[in-house]
Amino acid sequence: MHKILLLIFTVSLAMSSVSCNKAEAPTKKFTIAVIPKGTTHEFWKSIHAGSNKAASELTAQGTHIEVIWKGPLREDDREQQIQVVEGFAAQGVNGIVLAPLDNRALVRPVADAQRAGVPTVIIDSALESEEIVSFVATDNRKGGTLAADRMGQLLNGKGKVLVLRYAEGSASTSEREEGFITQMKQKFPDIQLVSSDQYAGATRDTAKRASENLLNRFGDEVQGIFTPNESSTAGMLLALQDIGKAGKVSFVGFDASQTFIDAMNADQLHGIVVQNPFNMGYLGVLTMVESLQGKPVNRKIDTGVMLVTKENMQSPEVHALLHPPLDQYLK
Repeated sequence: MHKILLLIFTVSLAMSSVSCNKAEAPTKKFTIAVIPKGTTHEFWKSIHAGSNKAASELTAQGTHIEVIWKGPLREDDREQQIQVVEGFAAQGVNGIVLAPLDNRALVRPVADAQRAGVPTVIIDSALESEEIVSFVATDNRKGGTLAADRMGQLLNGKGKVLVLRYAEGSASTSEREEGFITQMKQKFPDIQLVSSDQYAGATRDTAKRASENLLNRFGDEVQGIFTPNESSTAGMLLALQDIGKAGKVSFVGFDASQTFIDAMNADQLHGIVVQNPFNMGYLGVLTMVESLQGKPVNRKIDTGVMLVTKENMQSPEVHALLHPPLDQYLK
């Protein structure tokens, strides 16, 4: 009888131990909200695909990840983006990966989410906050510098250039614009910046109108143009094509699309500074999950930037950058 009681006690103790270990096991499922600045541009589609790739790989490794993708329709709708952040914080997602439309306007909702137990990884564009897990982005100032070096090369160090800025409050594009302007002034003193205080706005259409205004004022005197993102580059390209000046002005833009590749092949666009948005989305989600699992993460992660021209865009490295596997991860 004593041996039977001892056996029962031992089995009960073992079952209790298993139960405790099961309860203390780390979470194996996380819901991550990924919030872009907008949802229409190719850039954001690449970030979405990269986010999904990270979720797919982590799920295959045993940690189930659900990515919820939601952003404002327009890239100037700060209020809608704030509402999206607040909504996900209220839902109690495990973490947020955010590309803030404004470096200040999103500070409070991110802080509120943190207090509610929902941490945030910032991607693409900086936020003036210490209450974040990590900042995963391009070295945007370096990108602007690369564009300036290309412009200086195209103009042989002499001429007149205009800059069409993107939008006030956008930290990423401000860094590109300042990187370009600073490098032009320091390295190419014989190149004059005839305009650098006009903004394209949030869409290709607003960028086209702003481009038309600038070209009406300066079109006959400028030899070079720089635009700092996808929509401003697309709008300027359309405006130049409409007046028959595409290809007659040295034009350096930012970000990748098939339209820009075609324009480079047609010698209407003479360089684009290309980020790696696919990698940005991938590392944004991966960093968020690693932090939730208690692993150490870097406070700042550089996702890379390079200048693409007609001459180098067929190289394997550039081709992979220009053609991320969107179809595979955006089903």
